[in-house]
Amino acid sequence: MRGETHLSDNIVLSEEVADAFRDGRAVVALESTLITHGLPHPTSVETARAMEAEVRSACAVPATIAVLDGRILVGLSEAELDRLAAASGVLKVSSRGLGYATATRATAATTVSGTMWVASRVGVSVFGTGGIGGVHRNAARSWDVSTDLLELSRTSVAVVCAGAKSILDIPRTLEYLETSGVPVLGYGTDEFPAFYTPYSGQPAPYRVDGAAEAAAVFRAHRTLSLPGGVLIACPSPASEADAELLESAVERAVAEAEESGLRGSDVTPWLLQRVSELSGGVGLRANLGLLRNNARIAGEIAVELQAT
Repeated sequence: MRGETHLSDNIVLSEEVADAFRDGRAVVALESTLITHGLPHPTSVETARAMEAEVRSACAVPATIAVLDGRILVGLSEAELDRLAAASGVLKVSSRGLGYATATRATAATTVSGTMWVASRVGVSVFGTGGIGGVHRNAARSWDVSTDLLELSRTSVAVVCAGAKSILDIPRTLEYLETSGVPVLGYGTDEFPAFYTPYSGQPAPYRVDGAAEAAAVFRAHRTLSLPGGVLIACPSPASEADAELLESAVERAVAEAEESGLRGSDVTPWLLQRVSELSGGVGLRANLGLLRNNARIAGEIAVELQAT
């Protein structure tokens, strides 16, 4: 039977995560939508394992979060990762869907907001992901604004990402974060990154250089009892040539999505897949690179937080 610790009827820690808490080791939360909705199989589960390995390389413990048969699992075994990746009909749940998933005993992957909520609930302070959701480019008509932004304004977790997905309206996303009081830190950069590329044309409100400085800012945010989380935006390691190709692919994919009338939660996965197709696979390679980069940096920040 799976070694585990039950925090409640619905939230379960893996043995590795429970041991890390007991021993005072750093833990990093990882989302699961990339396994079920964000990447093709088997690349999805291979990437999830690679991200866990990056966290471990920083001397932290990874805690991939998902819902299996109505139980919220914090830390997945190898078999559970494989099961989630191969399952059909998996729900994609933000924080608002967690109650539904547990009540109906569903299997579900957690988005940024869902993972943030669970991480905060169990005491994990750092979460590594790809890019956050934000304000969509047609939000004036569709009112399509990601729950990720709301969760950042109310849940005390440091979110390490590659900025907002470049398919979004990045200036309006940053305005929303400012209005919500969410500190946005450029990690070694003065420019807010745009997921695939390090460049969005928008300044990062604040800059930190290295894990120790990022951890110090998050620690101070908490010490002052300020609400919500902190967004730590790390530039993608994509090359400049790839960045130019991807920018062109993003613009074309967004135009095609608008022409087709695509709406709701299907938009982002479709756009990411289309960008990969239009770029001849460069988009997928960039995505994999930034996911691993963010996981490693999240691990380094978590270790710095745990050390003080």
